[in-house]
Amino acid sequence: MLGEIDDPGMEIEIAVRKFGVPHIFSDAAQKAAAKLPSEVRDSDLADRVDLRDVPLVTIDGADARDFDDAVYCEPIKIGRADGFRLIVAIADVSHYVKPNEPLDVDALERSTSVYFPRRVIPMLPEKLSNGLCSLNPGVDRLTLVCDAVITAKGEIKAYQFYPAVIHSAARLTYDEVAVILANTKGTDAAKRPALVPHLLNLHAVYHALLKARHLRGAIDFETTETYIVSNANGKIESILPRTRNDAHKLIEECMLAANVCAADILERHKQPSLYRIHATPTKEKLNQVRTFLKQVGLNLGGGDKPSASDYAELMPKIKARPDATLLQTMLLRSMQQAVYSPENIGHFGLSYEAYAHFTSPIRRYPDLLTHRAIKAILLGKRYDPKGIDTTVLNTTVSNAARKQAVKDKADGKQKNAADLTIWDALGVHCSANERRADEASRDVEAWLKCYFIRDKLGEEFTGTICGVATFGIFVQLDSLFIEGLVHVTDLGADYFQFDEARHELRGERSGMRYQLTDRVTVQVARVDLDARKIDLKLVTEPGIKTVLKNEARRADEEHQERDPSGRRNSSTSPSDRSGAPKAYPKAGKKKR
Repeated sequence: MLGEIDDPGMEIEIAVRKFGVPHIFSDAAQKAAAKLPSEVRDSDLADRVDLRDVPLVTIDGADARDFDDAVYCEPIKIGRADGFRLIVAIADVSHYVKPNEPLDVDALERSTSVYFPRRVIPMLPEKLSNGLCSLNPGVDRLTLVCDAVITAKGEIKAYQFYPAVIHSAARLTYDEVAVILANTKGTDAAKRPALVPHLLNLHAVYHALLKARHLRGAIDFETTETYIVSNANGKIESILPRTRNDAHKLIEECMLAANVCAADILERHKQPSLYRIHATPTKEKLNQVRTFLKQVGLNLGGGDKPSASDYAELMPKIKARPDATLLQTMLLRSMQQAVYSPENIGHFGLSYEAYAHFTSPIRRYPDLLTHRAIKAILLGKRYDPKGIDTTVLNTTVSNAARKQAVKDKADGKQKNAADLTIWDALGVHCSANERRADEASRDVEAWLKCYFIRDKLGEEFTGTICGVATFGIFVQLDSLFIEGLVHVTDLGADYFQFDEARHELRGERSGMRYQLTDRVTVQVARVDLDARKIDLKLVTEPGIKTVLKNEARRADEEHQERDPSGRRNSSTSPSDRSGAPKAYPKAGKKKR
């Protein structure tokens, strides 16, 4: 018994048990954390570069509590050309969390911090995640630094890694930095006059890196993210769209640059590690998206092996179209999921030949492994994660990985069991636990949304079709950013065929079509808290023009389907050969 269903945070208590998320640190890990000092000691500074006089700053969300990264930029000359020196200092978690010791055992088991509304289940105890490792302002902190030279065109000309000690000059928020960059003579800028020039330098290197991003053809999807505003009891007060400003993008580009340098040093020194890989779309997905694009007069180049630039070339053509959201959704759904693997096949979406996670060791275990590997390289050694109990590793592979394994086997590329290394096992483990964390977070959000909307039964909302399945359509409500299901049996007295390529349901008799991004008005019909499901009923259907057009097309099809005697061809009848009407598909589990 965990308590009452309405108790604050109960949905999180349920989710961590439902998905098996480790949420209590072992006694050994808690004792190890308690023994650690509260501040950096003089003995920790040996063999470290002293950067305490460099005005590095952290830039994060207003609600962030753990600060992995601090940044600084200054203009320099590269020969006669202008360029930048970018310093990305990352919390040196590996100094405190040693392989196979209690803190490491617990961190490996979790693999990632799990983020819920108003609560975080951290990968490391709070003394490290919010204290000793977090790059808090005004205190000394140990870091592993990526110090890079970047041209005005955004090319990384040189880099070096080294352990350092820093003293963060300020803890800034994204919104605060965006306001300062927009008006360097405003009141916000006046509060931090010493930092404004450095923020402008960071903004300048961001534009240089952005230029390189466009040149290499990285895909840049424009999606709307949301965040939940909770009340004192942890229940939803409102759901708001999150706006990405220049400060978000600035930090993102700086982190990408550091991650690329990390992957490069691992490759150059042939140090085994985990890369963040993103495979090219499968042939099946490519055929689906190309069939859809062809119907609207667009084409995705690249043949069986398109590059990210082939996708990027389509984006400007799509943006001005009224169906831009639908087309972008289709392109996004043709992608595979990014995972961790010791076999570097590059990152398709970002258009990188090598990419690793280095910048978040407080909340991601693969980043901690990357730090250990780079530190070993700096000492002229090799890092080998010996001593790990492989029996406790998560071996659940994703559907995408399973399909890739089948393809590799068909192509003769499959690894033999004897060739699989501890790095392969760690890649599967970290990828699986990342998915587990995402599923637990989504489950909590789904419960909170159901709880929030149950008081709105019978109310009507306008919305957009955000998903189509054999059993119905999913509609996202405009003002609430909540989605629910209109079951196929509530779409009308017709038999609806599911067209996977077009992502639509089409009525055989009426010709009515329900497609991604169609606008509809719905009524909240039923809420099931236990199943995390919201059932909707259709109030209005897509525009009458669609119906009339489909009626004309259907009439034409019927004319073509009649044999010379004028009788309808029985093979195209909505009934089966026995004459019995086809049954509607049963409702299945909602898939996200």
